[in-house]
Amino acid sequence: MKQFCTFLLLLMLCSCEYFNVKKVSSETILKEELQTFNWNDVDEYPTFSVCDSRSTKEEKKACFVQTLTSFITSYLQKDAIIVTQDIHDTINLNFKVTDAGDLILLDTKIDSLTNSEIPNIKQLLTESLDSLPRIFPAIKRGQQVTTEFKLPIIISVN
Repeated sequence: MKQFCTFLLLLMLCSCEYFNVKKVSSETILKEELQTFNWNDVDEYPTFSVCDSRSTKEEKKACFVQTLTSFITSYLQKDAIIVTQDIHDTINLNFKVTDAGDLILLDTKIDSLTNSEIPNIKQLLTESLDSLPRIFPAIKRGQQVTTEFKLPIIISVN
């Protein structure tokens, strides 16, 4: 009986370690969460109100790109552009959609021939963005976030 009581006492003293709860700080939880976070993907892409009827994320992205492209090309078609040589070029535009829904043109990659034939092309591209409807920003984990993307625009002037 004495051995049993001694064994029980030792067991109770050793088992107290199993009941210790370690505190985990909020910084540790945040660091672990940030390591598992995919920063290159969003839950929902930026969108226009006309794209709300689309059901999947990819359909909404395609609608956003199509709507943006059509607004830019229709604005460029309104302007009478006169050139001395035929131009068939692809202009690469780098955009940023802020978490407030503002579209900002960051950079344009324009061929030198296109730039010399249409010297105000950057101004026309910037002006075309002023007529855009309201943009709803991208969403990541329920929060509106800023996103950047590239958009090729085909310019064909005869």
